[in-house]
Amino acid sequence: MATRDSMDNLMQQVEDTIRFAEEQYKQSSLQEQYNNDNYTQALQQLEDTYQDIAKMAISANAQQRDQLHRMRLQLQQLQNTMVLEGENL
Repeated sequence: MATRDSMDNLMQQVEDTIRFAEEQYKQSSLQEQYNNDNYTQALQQLEDTYQDIAKMAISANAQQRDQLHRMRLQLQQLQNTMVLEGENL
C-alpha cells in the first residue's frame, strides 16, 4: 500500500503539473503561437507525472488505484488537447 504522504506528494505534483500545463495552453491560445520551450516543458512534465502515477499504482490499494486512475485520465486529456493544439499552431 502506498503511504499517505507519498499519495499526498503525488497529488500535489499532479496539481502543479496541470496548473503549469494549463497556463502554457492558455498562453498559446491567446497568442496564437506558443513558447516552444515552455510548451514542450509542460508536455514533458505531463508525461513524467503520468509515469510517476503508473509507478505509484503498483503499490497502491484499490481506493488509491481508483484515485490514481482519475488523475491519470486528467493528465491524458490535457496532454491530448495540448498535442492537438501544438499541431495546429
